[in-house]
Amino acid sequence: MLLFYIRHGDPIYKPDQLTPLGHRQAESVAKRLSMFGVDEIYSSTSIRAMQTAQPTCEYMKMELKTLDWMHETYASHEMSLPIDQKTRTWCWAHPKYSGILASREVREMGDRWYEHPDLREYNLDACPKRVGAELDKWLAGFGLEHDRDKGLYKVTANIKEKRIALFAHEGVGKVFMSELLDIPFPYYAAHFDMKHSGMTVISFDEGRNGDLGGYARARVLTLSNDSHLYRDGLPTDHASTRLREKY
Repeated sequence: MLLFYIRHGDPIYKPDQLTPLGHRQAESVAKRLSMFGVDEIYSSTSIRAMQTAQPTCEYMKMELKTLDWMHETYASHEMSLPIDQKTRTWCWAHPKYSGILASREVREMGDRWYEHPDLREYNLDACPKRVGAELDKWLAGFGLEHDRDKGLYKVTANIKEKRIALFAHEGVGKVFMSELLDIPFPYYAAHFDMKHSGMTVISFDEGRNGDLGGYARARVLTLSNDSHLYRDGLPTDHASTRLREKY
């Protein structure tokens, strides 16, 4: 099974929608996905994510299905920390806590990273537990039962030809990916980003000749790939670093 995770296009956050560039990025993603097709198309319930998914639905003549648990607003409340009395930011971008999340001390705490003395008061485990539980139910519906002890997925249906697209966000996406890949959240959040309309492709495979014994592993084939933007001559800016066509 292939899972295509696409971050929404260039946004206006208030009101929630895409910019003209974001709509062009969404068209570019649609052309890319339509080359080989997908079986189902999902998005979060935010307008910017649904607008990014819409051209793909039109190209493929498919109905969009929504996942409210992937809405960015919930994750932003759960995973943001205060800078002052009026301002909050994502924990991995916080001027104080980003360094703590990347530290060896937190790394050595593994899955219980949120119990670090500087973090425990913020209940940062709530979002990973919520998203992880919903993600496991969602994937089980395709025939992939998450065995978190093994770090693998028990295969309960024929998944070999299945292709699923999910349009969502970067913030909740960091939680989603860490849960899906069984990587402690600080590891993922501190070191991996997603650009607007970037496409991450996850393969669920059963090994060579099924040598994983009825289990599949989740493997990242490409991360936040923007080749569709290059092909269509669109800018390749990365919002968080302001890099453009430098790599």
